[in-house]
Formats: sequence, C-alpha cells, structure tokens
Amino acid sequence: MAGAGAASLPDKIALGVLTRLITRELVEEVLAGTGRREQRKRLLPARVVVYFVLALALFYGDSYEEVMRKLVQGLSWLAIWKREWHVPTSSALAQARERLGSEPLRELFERAAVPCAQLSTAGAWLCGRRLMSLDGVELDVADTPANEQYFGRRRGKNGTAAFPRVLVMALAECGTHAITAAETGTAGTGEVPLALALASAPGNLEPGMLVLADRGLYSYQMLTAIAGARADFCVRVKADIDLPVLEWLPDGSYRSYVAEPRNKTNKLASGARTLTDLPGMAVRVVDYDVPGRGGEVVTLVTSILDHQDTPAPDLAAAYHQRWEIELAFDELKTHQRGPAVILRSRSPDLVLQELYGLLITHYAIRQLMAQAADQAELDPDRLSFTRTLNIVRRQVTAQAAFSPLPPEPRHR
Repeated sequence: MAGAGAASLPDKIALGVLTRLITRELVEEVLAGTGRREQRKRLLPARVVVYFVLALALFYGDSYEEVMRKLVQGLSWLAIWKREWHVPTSSALAQARERLGSEPLRELFERAAVPCAQLSTAGAWLCGRRLMSLDGVELDVADTPANEQYFGRRRGKNGTAAFPRVLVMALAECGTHAITAAETGTAGTGEVPLALALASAPGNLEPGMLVLADRGLYSYQMLTAIAGARADFCVRVKADIDLPVLEWLPDGSYRSYVAEPRNKTNKLASGARTLTDLPGMAVRVVDYDVPGRGGEVVTLVTSILDHQDTPAPDLAAAYHQRWEIELAFDELKTHQRGPAVILRSRSPDLVLQELYGLLITHYAIRQLMAQAADQAELDPDRLSFTRTLNIVRRQVTAQAAFSPLPPEPRHR
C-alpha cells in the first residue's frame, strides 16, 4: 500500500493560478500526443515534470531541489507527505527532464498561447485589425560542447561571443505583450529565414491581424506568407527598395508594386516593359520623417490599399507599436529570467525545453494581466509585470495543491 500512497501524492501537484491555463487535462493530452506518457508509475510522473519545468521558469535562480520544494509546499499538510514521498535529488530531476524532452513543452506553448486582447484593450487594434509585432531575440546558453556544436557562437567585429546563443523569432500581441508564436534557430540561422518560417507555419497568423516588422525582416517571401494567411502587413523597408509611384493618394501615401525578386532580375529576358508586368503584389507606401532624428525618413509598405480604411498617419503611429515586443523580451530576459543570466540547460534539447517553459510562463502571466486590466477597464501597460510575477510565484507556493477552474477554451 505504501507504493500506492507514494504515487498519489505527486498526482496532486499543480502550478497554482497558472494551472488555470495549463490544466492537467491539457498536459495529459499533450503527453499522450507526443508519446511521453510513462508506462509505469514513477516518483516523478511526466505531468509533474512538466509543472517542474514551468516552475523552473518562475524561480529562475533557485536549484532544482529548491524549486521542487516550492512546487510541493502547498501539499505539506497531507499526512502522507512525511511518510511516503520525498523531494527527489537534483540528479533524479535532471534525468526526468531528459526523459520528458522539449517536444511536449513546445506543443503546450503552441496550444495555449493565443491572442488575448479584447476589443476594448488599449493599443491592441488599428481600424479593427489586431496589432502584432514580429522580431527576434538572442539568449545565451550554457557553455558546453554539445550546446556550442548545436547552437554555435555569434562572431562580429568585436570578436566571438562568450557563450553559445539560441535565436528566437517571436510574434507578440502589441496591446498585451503576449507572445503567441515562436521559432528557434542557431547563431548561424539568421532572422529572415526564421521570420519566414514563423509567418508560414499554419495557425500563427490569421485574418484580422496587422503584422508589424522592421526593415531587417523584410523579404518578398515574408510578405507573401503573411498575405497567404489572409493577414495584413505594415513593414519598414530599406531605402534601396524599388517602389515605383503608381498613384498618389489624398493622405500622402501612394500605390506601388513589389515584384517577385527572381522575375525582377530576369525582367529584360522576360520581355516585360515595366515592373508591374512582372509577377508580384500591389502595395501601398507610406513615407514620413522622424522628428529629432536628423531628417531620417521611414518607408513603410502595407497590404492595406484603401487610404480611407486606414489613413497614412494612423499606419505611421501604429508602426511604432511594434516596439512593444522589445518590452516583452525585456520582461522575459531581465525580470523573469534575471539580468546577465544564461539558460542553465547543458544540452540542446533541454535548452529548447527550458526556453518553451519561459515562453509559457511569460504568456500565462501576460494573459492574467490582460484579464485583470480588462476587468478594471485599464490599459495593460499600467499594470506591473514584476508585481504580477511575484503574485504568481506566491500563488505557486501557497496553492500548489489547488487547480482553479479552467478558462473557456480558445482556438487559433
């Protein structure tokens, strides 16, 4: 009977208020779908290891054993606690992480992270379109032979980076800072291919979104991928992009055309007389000066062709909302993980597992903040991420045994 008692205690472990998003049912479904459900009873069932990985992302500076103690602190009142179950060693927890792998955490993130802004959320919309920002961030990982071989090191004019780095391309909701999609790569991958992979993946983009991106991510292929998902784009381009003026519009913008690069190169061979004779897409161009930047001109291309639908000044103002994703990255890197802290995992698969644990918990906190702001009729930007993070941490240690009612299901 002792074995049955020991197995029942871990079954009660949850993740405080975050279990409202990452429910036991969802975890079990993902584990079954990824083939990670255990075949025999263990001291650390796979579901518990999932919650442990998420707890690691909340209590980033703590050791394995200390994080597990915090995760099960709310169960200490059970009589069976002292008789039948003990906190596993760091070695056992590390082995459990390896058995779990990264795939279940990635699947959980993709299933749970959906846009969460309401129609009343400040800074989340432009003329009925949900503002989304696309950008990349690099994170240092543990300096091990396996990580260096897989991820590589960034090399620049100042020398080689001190640590291997994982590159993350993310899509974030501007009004809530909620990261809803991510693609990962190595130091040599490059941001443009990752941006294209993210934009092309089914379910990441949807009709009614307006995707904002800086000029470093511009490519014809990315524009077509966004348009293929029936979303709109507003992307800054470099000054050397060929954008012929086809028609000036009353708001100061103009209609233009972006030719498919391969056909543009072969224009003479194809017999085309003008750029618009080539395969490509119609766009609208917005040019404007940046005050205080020495006459710097910003050029935006957008798929929104109707100037009455979305005037040029509104697009220019909305484009600067793309910087909200930089604030989301700062929350993830500085406040949640800690400044100048590297990802602790010593193998590539566990690095990805750890990364998706960070993304899930950041999303859960941001979703909670969005809901609280909506109920209080506030802009989510007025709420403190750090304060909310501390509240969630306290809930984990105080209510580890309780699983609040799940939210209404949402689908991509």
